[in-house]
Amino acid sequence: MTGKDSKAGWTTPVASFSLLALGLAAACGTEARASAAGEPAQLFEIHGSDLLVPERSPLRSRLAVAEVSPALVRHELDVPAAAEADPARMAKVSAPLQGRVVRLLVHLGEEVRRGQPLYSFDSADLAAAQSDYLKAKSAEAQSLRAVARQRDLQEHGIGARKDLEQAGTDAEQARSELLRAGTRLQILGMEPGTIGRALLVRSPIPGRVIELSTSSGQYQNDPAAVLMVIADLTTLWVTAQVPEKDLQRVSVGDGARVQFNAWPGQRFEGRVQLIGDVLAPETRTVKVRIQIENPAHRLKPGMFARVTLQGREASELLVPPSALLVRGDQSFLYVEKAPWRFERRAVELGDPQAAGIAVTSGLAAGERIVTTDTILFP
Repeated sequence: MTGKDSKAGWTTPVASFSLLALGLAAACGTEARASAAGEPAQLFEIHGSDLLVPERSPLRSRLAVAEVSPALVRHELDVPAAAEADPARMAKVSAPLQGRVVRLLVHLGEEVRRGQPLYSFDSADLAAAQSDYLKAKSAEAQSLRAVARQRDLQEHGIGARKDLEQAGTDAEQARSELLRAGTRLQILGMEPGTIGRALLVRSPIPGRVIELSTSSGQYQNDPAAVLMVIADLTTLWVTAQVPEKDLQRVSVGDGARVQFNAWPGQRFEGRVQLIGDVLAPETRTVKVRIQIENPAHRLKPGMFARVTLQGREASELLVPPSALLVRGDQSFLYVEKAPWRFERRAVELGDPQAAGIAVTSGLAAGERIVTTDTILFP
């Protein structure tokens, strides 16, 4: 075979009208000279679905033919996203009972430790719980004295055994009641040893006060109302909206580059931690969450971003754009069947890559194709 082999690398010529005109003019000139000599030279011949380049055709010196080999391609997907606080690192603090905020001990934006007091709280229900505990504690002490008295009487032959057993039963009941009252106080956040003082509501996690909706002296009549939100923002979720058709290209563990509108030109690295199980019917997208580190707190929940998801490498067949012949909405390649005989074959294309355009259907590895000047063919 005497055709030019570009196996060492493909170039992408710029197909312009002037270049095509010059090529055709040169070809016509060659044909004119050959015709004058009595031997007309044709550019190509059509035989059914095959195209034959004759021996004297000027195309033989212009066409480049190369073998198509699989190449490893890493597909990237660019999608919109927004930053969110990690739900596992966020706590919504409410009032434990109906009552009054006696004193607010933190302010908006303050860093707090786990267990740090946030506000002091007073409530009639809290006072009743404290009273129940004190009564239960007194009843237990009295029952223990009764047990000791009945045991002493029995040892001296005065008391009855059934009275001692009854005193023991009463003591067990009093101990259970004291345990119940103490547990209720602990659920409310108060240790039994702190009875008589206002309840201190403490932070369940370390973080920063990002929302605050109460003040000193404010009465809270809805225990479900959120008084403040504590969030640890040293790690954030970036939630990307991935279209349904691209979901197959995303896997847990894939790398991701994140660029925020607030920090143009800066890239943040992360990895896909979670792919949602629900498709949003309005947008036909699935939420994909990427975890990124935010130690300096430069990134804020709610910030808009663009995420580039870096898929895993896959083997694909790539062809140069100059090898493709486009007719309407169909793409064709000229595949070599024999020396200087080519078949025009319809192919399906994938995404453009830096090294060429992926062919997803219609071409096999190892086949040779025309890589230049296909625009001259029908």
